[in-house]
Amino acid sequence: MKNFLKIVAGTFIGSLLAMTIGVFLLIGVISSIASFADKSIPKVPDSVVLSLNFNRPITDMASDDPFSGISPLDMKPKTSQNLYNFINTIDRAAEDPAVKFIYMNVTNLSAGISHIEEIRQALTRFRESGKAVIAYADNFSQTGYYLASAADKIYLNPGGMSSLTGLSINSIFFKDLLDRMGIEVQLIRHGKFKAAAEQFISNKMSPENREQLESYINGVWNSWMQDISASREISVEELNRLTDNLLTPTAQSVLDAKLVDGLMYKDEMVKHLTTLFGVTKEEDLKMISSTDYSRARVSPNLRERNKIAILYAQGDIVMGSSDKNIASDKFIEHISKLRKDSTIKAVVLRVNSPGGSAQSSEVIERELRLLMENKPLIVSMGDYAASGGYWISANANKILTNKATLTGSIGVFSMVPNFGKTMKKHLSLNSETVKTNRHSDIMSGYRPLNNTEIAFIQSAIEQIYTEFIELVSQGRNMTPEEVDNIAQGRVWSGIDATQIGLADEIGGIYEALKSAASLAEIESYRVVEYPAKKDPFEKLLEIFSQTSVNIEKMQDPFALIDYAYRQLREQSGVTHYARLPFNVSLNK
Repeated sequence: MKNFLKIVAGTFIGSLLAMTIGVFLLIGVISSIASFADKSIPKVPDSVVLSLNFNRPITDMASDDPFSGISPLDMKPKTSQNLYNFINTIDRAAEDPAVKFIYMNVTNLSAGISHIEEIRQALTRFRESGKAVIAYADNFSQTGYYLASAADKIYLNPGGMSSLTGLSINSIFFKDLLDRMGIEVQLIRHGKFKAAAEQFISNKMSPENREQLESYINGVWNSWMQDISASREISVEELNRLTDNLLTPTAQSVLDAKLVDGLMYKDEMVKHLTTLFGVTKEEDLKMISSTDYSRARVSPNLRERNKIAILYAQGDIVMGSSDKNIASDKFIEHISKLRKDSTIKAVVLRVNSPGGSAQSSEVIERELRLLMENKPLIVSMGDYAASGGYWISANANKILTNKATLTGSIGVFSMVPNFGKTMKKHLSLNSETVKTNRHSDIMSGYRPLNNTEIAFIQSAIEQIYTEFIELVSQGRNMTPEEVDNIAQGRVWSGIDATQIGLADEIGGIYEALKSAASLAEIESYRVVEYPAKKDPFEKLLEIFSQTSVNIEKMQDPFALIDYAYRQLREQSGVTHYARLPFNVSLNK
């Protein structure tokens, strides 16, 4: 009877929780539909200040449909801004006589380090048109200040600060925890720098991993310091002295160090902008957000037949046909479509991926080679283009990288977990195996591999690594020995990549499009982006479908246990990875 009451109570609570979530979701969807309906084109005044909007994160591939990332907590969609569109907006404003100057408040800046680098370059081009850029913040993050340093004038709230502390990378190691849980991980790899799974077999960072990470963050930091030094006319040595000794704890100290040009509260900033705009009353100050300006002035010429496609390769490289990550089956469909479209004259592959499945990487790379038989392929590297991300890039006609891009990591590994002890120790579960052959249960995940099985997997790893080296050798016009010397799983910054031959030049998506047009020998074109955005109402159906599945799981405790078990089983077995160290977090 007690068990019956427990089941009834559990079902009731699950149903109540499911209903609550459903109500919040419905309210969020209604709110989203309302925002979607308001799509009137804003009017740009004859004279205006362009205010860059950093209220939403900036990412490579973004969706502006009203159902993207709905949060039932605040009942608003969590959308992000498209980097290409953001940069294109700045470039369009540089040519527009109505735009007098740019104002940007970078307090809430949220973007990857390569995105910030590309936006900074767009601001530099804007200034070269003869127009000014004014930057402001309540507090400057390091990335926020790096972007702001491209401005003509920088202002800070008198109660704020600019925290220059340098860059660091944290890596968390799980071996001791796994030992306590009874989980054994066997790592088989090629590449002394292949640190992608060392956190599971060690409780500290290897000297080789420390070497490559120190080289990467020092390269990025030195690049930032050189750019800030050139913009602010402060020596690199002085900037590092301020950083090492933590000499900018207050707004006044930031001003004294000449990192900013003045201290102003927001109302004072508005008055200053009013003066710069050439009017005396604040109500005569005309400002338009970059979002509204883009809707009003940045639109493709639909009469233009020639197209250059931007194909976004964003996320982990995996097998299958999911819309999430870079799923090989779905991704090669996009490539095939671009290959067969005669109006698309060139393709820019925008890579922002730490890699993943070696098999999926090979399948995608083959399809890209077929595309290159008909049209040029240019690679533009974002924050990451490493391991499998580099695999799919190596044979492109041209590779452009940002300075802060993390690339390389040419190496392969397999990680085989053994959950047998954990099941026995913590769940009191016993596993018995019946098999037809000696190694039939090699992928069960319930026992460790023996020496014969390790040698079997190692031979596959060596074969894949050799194929990886030969691929890069052919694509980059290097000998296999030259590639091997810079491979071994080591990561490189974009700056280093151009020096050792893994990339052709420094540049972002703006420069990649210029290169694509040049190789395609076209002067005029319009840009199309793939994967294409889903229809908002199709997205709505997906949300309801996913929610109904999750509600069913929440109502049934046994379904939750079954789901957890199946997820655990999916992690067992042998998979070969061409992937970046995935537990590394850059503090910026």
